[in-house]
Amino acid sequence: MTVERLLPSTEAADLLALTREIARDELAPRAAADEAASEFPRDVFRLLGDSGLLGLPYPEAFGGGEQPYEVYLQVLEEIAAAWMTVGVGLSVHTMACFPLARFGTDEQREERLPELIGGTLLGGYALSEPHAGSDAASLSTRAVLDGEEYAINGAKSWITHGGAADFYTLMARTSDDGPRGISCFLTEAGAPGISAGPPEHKMGLTGSPTTPLYFEDARVPARWRIGAEGDGLKIALCALDSGRLGIAACAVGLAQAALDLAVDYASQRQQFGKPIIEFQGLEFLLADMAAAVHTARATYLDAARRRDAGLPFSQQASVAKLAATDAAMKVTTDAVQVLGGAGYTRDYPAERYMREAKVLQIFEGTNQIQRVLIARGLRPAK
Repeated sequence: MTVERLLPSTEAADLLALTREIARDELAPRAAADEAASEFPRDVFRLLGDSGLLGLPYPEAFGGGEQPYEVYLQVLEEIAAAWMTVGVGLSVHTMACFPLARFGTDEQREERLPELIGGTLLGGYALSEPHAGSDAASLSTRAVLDGEEYAINGAKSWITHGGAADFYTLMARTSDDGPRGISCFLTEAGAPGISAGPPEHKMGLTGSPTTPLYFEDARVPARWRIGAEGDGLKIALCALDSGRLGIAACAVGLAQAALDLAVDYASQRQQFGKPIIEFQGLEFLLADMAAAVHTARATYLDAARRRDAGLPFSQQASVAKLAATDAAMKVTTDAVQVLGGAGYTRDYPAERYMREAKVLQIFEGTNQIQRVLIARGLRPAK
């Protein structure tokens, strides 16, 4: 089903129409086969770059689309509905570009941002470590200044696009001053001393490589530190606020795809002389699924509009991430139920949707962490 959207401009409507065309003609036809074969669609990201979709929220001066975040997220939702690996990949790439775009110097942005968002390069975001997931402040990868370079040693984990990315936005420790001892770096993936481990064997998003990342005396020019020493955790958390909205939009896209599949199947499947969609028990289940999708979409749009208006949106981003990913898990599970035995087979994408939904409740901050952040925002100011 095509979702009717309220968009702020004719240009935004044209972008969405282009996105739907790409999703229909280029993404949806190959998603199942590439996921089954664990094939990463690097060519698709080049296509998105050539189409102007890799840099939608970034300035035109650097080759971006300079679109409101609410427009970018709705484009992202459409892509995720067609192929979740590509939706999540676009969200991660956008987040990897964020520190340079927001906190980089004019010289840094002019030199690197055009190629980062123009489709030439693909990014990864290197924050998590084997023993520093939700507790990002405890990371131990270390960067030591040596002349005009930093020597970096350590290991990162759960890196989307690991081994496939052209650059990584890296958070590393430059001092032992706790959360204030972390700094942000832009690193080239092919630099000596940087290597990716074997891909994780995941239950879903099998087309998207997720790997450990190793730094063994890797050298990064000091001029590619983003922000001042010690600003890294602040930059990382700021990027995550926007990244959570990307995951929320992907979750809504996945849930919408599952709902559309369930409605289509229930409209055609006949039992006791009529389509099963006419049975009240199933009708109510589908109604609850639709309500969950619409509600989740509203949460990410509300947060995005606050972001576009320059208002605080961290708490709303956590609400959107929590609500949308929980909705995606429930809606995809219910879609399998609507299809019955057929939903449990790989003849239909319902089982893939269900497997893909689970990780959305985990990355960009688990949903338990989102509840902590939401509750913290409710406390009276001291």
